[in-house]
Amino acid sequence: MATNIRAESEATHLALPVSSDTAGRLRDRPIILRLVSIALFAGIWEIAGRIPVSFAFPTFSDTIAAFFGLIADGSMPTAYLSTLQPLVLGILLSAFLGVGIGIVCGLSRTGEWLLIPVFIVLQAAPVAAFIPLVTFVYGIGMTAKTIAVMILALPVIVLNTYKAVRNVNESLLVMCRSFLGTRWQTITRIVLPDASPVIFAGLRLGVAAGFVGVVLAELLITPTGIGDLITFHRSRADYAEMYATIASIIALSTLTLVFLQWIEVRVFRPEKRGT
Repeated sequence: MATNIRAESEATHLALPVSSDTAGRLRDRPIILRLVSIALFAGIWEIAGRIPVSFAFPTFSDTIAAFFGLIADGSMPTAYLSTLQPLVLGILLSAFLGVGIGIVCGLSRTGEWLLIPVFIVLQAAPVAAFIPLVTFVYGIGMTAKTIAVMILALPVIVLNTYKAVRNVNESLLVMCRSFLGTRWQTITRIVLPDASPVIFAGLRLGVAAGFVGVVLAELLITPTGIGDLITFHRSRADYAEMYATIASIIALSTLTLVFLQWIEVRVFRPEKRGT
């Protein structure tokens, strides 16, 4: 009996390092876990489509085939040419205005009292309620869609920039003052470098909000671009094409955010490399 217990104990001790080594290798290679997650999601989608859970829910394979069909006939590239125009313009304007306003509010109490409550309200408000007002004032063209993108992206960028500037390391500011640094030197050499990681994180979140804004604009203002593809195929009950269009905009936004996060880690957060 004692021999059997010792044998089982030794086998357990031998098995634990193997399992821990495998888990460690998986943690060191997160890309494998991500690929497994994607494959698992695709498999569940395929099974749910074949059951089916709904007549309007296509299989994953049908959606992929519809995706390549939309690319082949040119409808998806043409739609993205229309969608990316207000998206890129709105994000660029939001980035310049948002970082500038956030820095001013972070450095000035007057700017904070006057402007920050407005952006807090904009961030908390239901954005879809503003779309009819934007349409009433600016019509259904490029201007209205760009403003719809900015309504979502600008508050995120402003508030993150404001918090980044407001929470600069106090010891760095004291050091700059002890060396008789000017106001301009304090801002350019202490405040902005120390706040830049959080500012860039706010820009990344603003891009994510911009994708939401452009889709809302194309669905609620006028059906063009990706919004037109979604509504057109929904009206014809081409559900595979509709899901392929929705999945494509989700994939594009995800890849964009992953790329921006990679830049953030490499440039602004070197301590997180390899994690």
